Amino acid sequence: MPPVEFLRGKRVVLRPPERADIPTLLRWINDMEILQYIGAYLPMTETGEIEWFEGLAKRRETNTIFIIVTGDKPIGTIGLHDIHWRDRTATMGFMIGEKDCWGKGYGTEALMLVLHYAFHALNLHKICASVSAFNGRSLRCQEKCGFVREGLLKAHHFKNGAYHDTIVTAVFRDNWEPFWEKFGKENGL
Repeated sequence: MPPVEFLRGKRVVLRPPERADIPTLLRWINDMEILQYIGAYLPMTETGEIEWFEGLAKRRETNTIFIIVTGDKPIGTIGLHDIHWRDRTATMGFMIGEKDCWGKGYGTEALMLVLHYAFHALNLHKICASVSAFNGRSLRCQEKCGFVREGLLKAHHFKNGAYHDTIVTAVFRDNWEPFWEKFGKENGL
């Protein structure tokens, strides 16, 4: 059976997670270098990852998760979380788990595809995110996609032996459209 493709960009495909992804997800979520950039902080067991995977169907109305693939290689995850249908808002999160793919623009392309889906298919109005102040790569990615800083939570989370600020960002559909036009032209989308 051919692989499922939900959203296709120039270099990445976004598809739903599959049971076969569990070992890869487990490797990523237990890598301390990756862990410093995401909200998780405890080791994940195979049983825990299976439970998370099996719970996705129950949460599909409020959480949409994709595997980021380039070529035929899964390289990360991206999703819309806490979707509020009345307010038309959601929170976005993503992770490039394959470190050899960091800094190559895959996250930016995946984020633009998810934003297009959020605004044009789901009719959402605003997408929020947060990022550790020390995670400049993620912040730059968000800003390339139209996110702006909305706030700062001082000494909000503990990572790597110290308290760090959290930058709160968001993008509104109307403000994002010019970013999509430019991105779409440059990438033939």
